Amino acid sequence: MVTRILIADDHSVVRQGLRMFLALDPDLEVVGEAADGAEALRLAHELHPDVILMDILMPKVDGIAATQEIRRDLPDTEVVALTSVLEDASVVGAIRAGAIGYLLKNTQADELRRAIKAAAAGQVQLSPEAAMRLMREVRAPESPETLTERETDVLRLLAEGKANKEIAQTLNIGEKTVKTHVSNVLAKLGVQSRTQAALYAARIGMVTVGQMGRGT
Repeated sequence: MVTRILIADDHSVVRQGLRMFLALDPDLEVVGEAADGAEALRLAHELHPDVILMDILMPKVDGIAATQEIRRDLPDTEVVALTSVLEDASVVGAIRAGAIGYLLKNTQADELRRAIKAAAAGQVQLSPEAAMRLMREVRAPESPETLTERETDVLRLLAEGKANKEIAQTLNIGEKTVKTHVSNVLAKLGVQSRTQAALYAARIGMVTVGQMGRGT
């Protein structure tokens, strides 16, 4: 199945470079390019891509604001921040806005292609640098509800970057059951996204930062 991608970056050379190397993979298709956040919003609603590669610092509407609106209106479209910015405010802002991943522009081409496909499948994708910064912002709930043994298994696998289908196969349960467990985990932890849940799991030592988002 081909993953449809929208590239949002205010530098044309970056967009062209991404388009060129992504075109080498037959499972990836760039369906549009946006030079600012406002254009990214318009094209996202028009094209309904599977994944948006979103720069953070862009004119008119920045990447964080665009991500928040896209995730609100298009829940089936995943957003991966792809940026050279590694400031805490940007990393935390992007994840809170609903981005499933935060990668740096020095990411290797093969790793980026893998990350795009994984994000399309609902897997958390964080560079180690971004994960470490986010870990400082994640706090355990003051009185978290106790997770069941099965919910704990789901949280661990989710934090390792596995999609619902892989979690279902690993635990020998249905995907709908996995979705229910994930919803329960988020509610009990008081977080809004799989990414935040994964960071919580890393913070309490359930997984290491190196294990996060690798699907292994």
